[in-house]
Parts: sequence; C-alpha cells; structure tokens
Amino acid sequence: MSGQRYGGLDAFLAGGRAALDKGPVALIMAEDGGELDTTIRHHAQLGFSAIVCFAPPALDLPEGIATNVFRVDYDLRAENAVPRAVNRLIAAAPGLWFYYCYNAEYLFYPFCETRTVGEMLAFHTEERRDAMVAYVVDLYAEDLSRFPEAVSLETAMIDKAGYYALARPDPDTGHPKERQLDFFGGLRWRFEEHVPKAGRRIDRVALFRAQPGLEMKAGHLFNIEEYNTYACPWHHNLTAAICSFRAAKALRGNAGSRFDIHDFRWHNSIPFEWTSQQLLDLGLMEPGQWF
Repeated sequence: MSGQRYGGLDAFLAGGRAALDKGPVALIMAEDGGELDTTIRHHAQLGFSAIVCFAPPALDLPEGIATNVFRVDYDLRAENAVPRAVNRLIAAAPGLWFYYCYNAEYLFYPFCETRTVGEMLAFHTEERRDAMVAYVVDLYAEDLSRFPEAVSLETAMIDKAGYYALARPDPDTGHPKERQLDFFGGLRWRFEEHVPKAGRRIDRVALFRAQPGLEMKAGHLFNIEEYNTYACPWHHNLTAAICSFRAAKALRGNAGSRFDIHDFRWHNSIPFEWTSQQLLDLGLMEPGQWF
C-alpha cells in the first residue's frame, strides 16, 4: 500500500504529523477488509487532504491506492476504541476538520460530485458551524443468496421510507434538547429485535472541527452540545449522508440474526444510484443554504 505504516497511535502522533498539517482529514476505522479499497478510493476522490486508516495489525490493506494514506495498527475491538483514537487526534490537531467512518461506508453530501469536501466545509465554517450531522443510510445487497454477506456495490439497495426522529431528552431536566433529535430507520429499525438499543440511532456527528477540550463520547456524540445539533438557530444547515453496509454486514455476521433474516428487501426498497441527488430527493440529507 502507498503511504506509511505506524505500529500504533503513539507512533503515528510522533512520526506521522504530516498527515495533520491541514484538513480535512478522513479517519477510516477498518474493522475488516470488506470493501476497504473502495472506501479509501471514494474518500480520496472527495478531496480529503489525508486519510488515516486504523486497522488490526494482521489486516493486509490494499496496494497502490493513494499516497496520502497513513496506516495505523490499532485494536478496534477494544472498549471505546474509536472515541479514544478520535480524542487523541482532537487533542493533537486543534482547528483541523476531521471526518470518521468505518470500512464499507461512503460519505455523500449535497452536490459532492462537483464540490470537494474542503469547499463544502469552508462554506459550513463560514456559517459558524463546527460540526455536521450525517445520517447513516443502510445499504444491502439485493439478493442474499448471491451475496450472503449482504455487500454488493453493483446491486446495492436502500430504504426510500421508514425514517423518523424523536426528541432527544436532556437527562438532567427531562426536557428535549434544543436542535437535537435522535434519528431512526433502515435495517436497525426494521430488524430492531436483533440490534441493541444503544446501536439503533442512525445520526452520527461524523464531520467536526477539533478544538481544545472537545471530546467524543459514546453514541457518536460530543461533550460540547452545539456539536450535536443538526442546525444553527437561524436557518437550516448542510447535513450529509453516510451510505453504509455496516448494519447489513453485522446482521449477516451474527449467528442469531443470520438464520432469521433471508432477505433485506421490503416494499420500500429501491436500487441505490450512488448519487447525492437521489439522497436529496429522498430527504436523507439537507442542502441548507448550500449552492
């Protein structure tokens, strides 16, 4: 693989600081090798300045993808592995924009076919926003008999309906938090009996600008409440979508759900077109004032 390899996060922060010279930086958490090459290529094409790939030491990464890929050996099965890694990077690079996802996940934002991620985040920053909510849109193969692991880029399906939001209560007051909602839908909703309650939400604050004192918490949220809001008080802001095979892979990989689920399709399944326009038309992301 092109780029450099580091034996751990400490080694990367000591010797890989070139990756953090400017943003935005994509952090890809490689839980396994499934579609890791296409995940890296997709985000490289969006224009990220650097891609940092966290992967188990035994995982072989694809060869010859991009020169701005930095490999970090990392145990993603450890407790709170992702927040711990993200928080170390936040502390190391205040002011830098970061994005994080897992392998077999693909970021889309309004008009991403013609606008780089840097251009989009520059606009978002001008609107005095330091974070962006992304909605994780589940992808799944059309035919599980042909693709038993539920991953197929060529036949990927999405749900065109079945998404909803609930008020996010403040545990201290019991009242709803301002401009925060918990979003649900997709496979996590349709097969919720197989999904732990803590893993059913589909909203993720996936793009954020590091600042001193900022920390990621469990549940893809941050300790600064404004980072968890979907819009500013004045008007709608940009939101993004992360089109993800991760839930489908998990439901097929778990012994209990694998033998209970024979088809992910239902009457609201449609082919995924791999375009931002389709996601906009379905209301799965918001252009705000973006043009």
